[in-house]
Amino acid sequence: MNERSLTVSENAVAPYGQTIEVCGHTLAADEPESRGGHASGPDPFQLLMASLGACTSMTLRMYADRKAWPVRQISVTVTHRIRVGADGQQRDVFDRKVRIDGDLTEEQREHLAGIATKCPVGKTLERGSEIVTSLAVPDSQP
Repeated sequence: MNERSLTVSENAVAPYGQTIEVCGHTLAADEPESRGGHASGPDPFQLLMASLGACTSMTLRMYADRKAWPVRQISVTVTHRIRVGADGQQRDVFDRKVRIDGDLTEEQREHLAGIATKCPVGKTLERGSEIVTSLAVPDSQP
């Protein structure tokens, strides 16, 4: 099993401000001012979109490096929207626009477009997830 863990805690920066501790790094999250936050960090959906974009870019970079393809720069723009289907069910849609700068053939570019769909975060989002919630006992309680 490949298990990862991080901790998210409220902070005193903003009413909804959060501090994310992961692998020795500290990140911030917050809601925008329009939702009562102070915009002291990305909102949760922006963090999710950033995960998809970063994973896509890293996957492409690893592949291009392995193939020794002349890729200079990769950038990924991610947009999130909710689509309502004919059945009335809501479905999250993440649009990825991948830009790859480098002296590549059209065949190499098309191949990299296919590789972009192989990023682990994207595959996780596509297959869906099971979320298990449990309540931890505070240290001050028996």
